[in-house]
Amino acid sequence: MLPEVENEPRSARPRVRSGAPVRRGVSTVRIVAIALAFCVVLIASLYLLHRLEQFLIRDPRFALSGLDGDTAAIEISGAAHASRSQIERVFAIDLGRSVYLLPLSDRREALRTVDWVKDASIARLWPNRVVVRVEERKPVAFLTLAPSRFALIDEDGVILPPAADRFALPVLTGVRGSDAMSDRRDRVHRMLRLTRELGDEARNISEIDVSDRDNLKVTAPRSGHMVTLLLGDRNFALRYQNFVNHFNEIKRRLPDAATLDLRLEDRITVVE
Repeated sequence: MLPEVENEPRSARPRVRSGAPVRRGVSTVRIVAIALAFCVVLIASLYLLHRLEQFLIRDPRFALSGLDGDTAAIEISGAAHASRSQIERVFAIDLGRSVYLLPLSDRREALRTVDWVKDASIARLWPNRVVVRVEERKPVAFLTLAPSRFALIDEDGVILPPAADRFALPVLTGVRGSDAMSDRRDRVHRMLRLTRELGDEARNISEIDVSDRDNLKVTAPRSGHMVTLLLGDRNFALRYQNFVNHFNEIKRRLPDAATLDLRLEDRITVVE
């Protein structure tokens, strides 16, 4: 700035006001048009679904009896002991109807009531067949229901009809067919705990008595005669091995002993 030169006033800078952006509203006509288009698409989709469902229900090509007379309508796998005719009867009401209408959960529950069937899975095999895969129960012991009537029993306490197979299983006593399912299951589980603890020695057991849950008894053949052993409710392997280790001495001193109490680990007592 040169001396004695009068300063000129600075011009004020213009203020810029930031205004809010202008919002363009959506017209009511456009909203109505979008809503109508959505409704049209929805109604058309529902109609097409309805037409498709009616096609699956009414077209004879989807009937369970099928148009292929030489092809089984129901394919069953895994049924070695379960009656195939009983399994097929579960679907008797569905024959001639579309597999689309087949209530899978209801038929699965019905299959579980068939002898030997523990569980089952059902699948539609389009266009007109059903595939049934059966999981059968596994017997763990023979059961005497009457003097001349035998059955099998599984780990859940379910009584199974006899089968043609030759099972190498012990006879379970102390369980009756009239017992509650929970009671049978508990007694069978006690038997299984005993056989698991005995391991390979369990193959030598011919009978297991679970009448007294706190004192399990086993009968095994030894030297030409049957010996009954009282094992209590624990330490089965230790007590049984104690008997095996001293059997020759027991046979020499007490050749006619038929029942032995092994519940005391340090001694073996003859029960008269």
